[in-house]
Amino acid sequence: MTYGEIAATRLRDIATASVTTEGVTRLPWSSEHRTALAQITTWMEDAGLSVSLDAAGTLCGKSPNPTGKPALLIGSHQDSVPSGGAFDGIMGVALGCLAAKALRDELDDFPFALEVLAFADEEGVRFPTALVGPRALAGTLDPMVLDMRDRDGVSMRDAMARFGIDTDATPATHRAPGTVAGYIEAHIEQGPVLEKHDLPVAAVSAICGISRHEVRITGETGHAGTVPMAGRRDALVAAARIVAGISDAAGRAGELRATVGDLSVRPGAVNAIPAEVTFPLEVRAPDDAARMAFEAETLAKASNICAAAGCRISASRTYVQPAVICDPAMTRAFERAIGEGGTKVLTIPSGATHDASAMADLCPVSMLFIRCRDGVSHRPDEFASAADMDVGISVMIGAIRNLAQGLPKGR
Repeated sequence: MTYGEIAATRLRDIATASVTTEGVTRLPWSSEHRTALAQITTWMEDAGLSVSLDAAGTLCGKSPNPTGKPALLIGSHQDSVPSGGAFDGIMGVALGCLAAKALRDELDDFPFALEVLAFADEEGVRFPTALVGPRALAGTLDPMVLDMRDRDGVSMRDAMARFGIDTDATPATHRAPGTVAGYIEAHIEQGPVLEKHDLPVAAVSAICGISRHEVRITGETGHAGTVPMAGRRDALVAAARIVAGISDAAGRAGELRATVGDLSVRPGAVNAIPAEVTFPLEVRAPDDAARMAFEAETLAKASNICAAAGCRISASRTYVQPAVICDPAMTRAFERAIGEGGTKVLTIPSGATHDASAMADLCPVSMLFIRCRDGVSHRPDEFASAADMDVGISVMIGAIRNLAQGLPKGR
């Protein structure tokens, strides 16, 4: 079997660690999580790694390291969204284990050891937080998030304790920067670009920054049959013009993405003029300056539209996450490995957030995208082929060798 076929078999098997039979539902600190860790442990041990669970719930597979060299970390997450796919996150763990297995006899000559990480919670579905494992490693985890509760009223701290984790020791999982050479992550693209270019893999240039605003437009209600069209202060009409303008402007803005994913209309009656509309605006871009400029221009245009419609507008930022630029040297190592394997080199940004975005606070990071069928993700029909995963593993192996040639030996 090729490494890609082994990965496909492992991913098919671990997909049964799920609450649902349609798609994969695997939440952190659950029995399904425990079942998945048992399988991942066998993958790590097969690669010659020693396995342990840290105090943030990250399963760590470490290569022998008698000389205390810094570690090159390879990771992704084991959890899924409800009824999600069998590749998002967990594929990166499977591919990382197989790359480590292929390189086990070369590590003595590398300036770094290898460590494969399976993070517990990237999706943020069970608790209103995410990226607990990488943030703990980076030393940026807010201890207060451990007291957040799920829909059943269970705190994360209690859920972790029932899982056998001592949360008093969680802050101690922080790694010193000098002990880490870098972090790499393989992930399905979750988009259609690779399919469009008919390519199995791509290097990743950046992880997009994200900002979210809550926008409120206030007009005046009235009877739909008696208030003339002229002079109406219809909040929904103003909102519709703003939403259409956002989509049009984003379509001209290159790699930027802007989304209005919900509308709340009051009073919400068929025979009443809408008096108030609220909606979230999310903007993502690999360049923070471009993202912030788009936000400012969008809100200025929205204010003008509301003024012309006799409405008022207010907007408040509810979330912001800066963009993460992938380390240029590590990205070049991936690009070189892609080319050496005979594949056309393509480098694209990631519109989705990944564990790498939190690991960037600790060390240089880089990512590799694997093609997924129809660009589909977070659905049961999410799929990456064994052939494409095999290319991905070969590229990871080549990139790690390239990094070993480019980094000085020792600390």
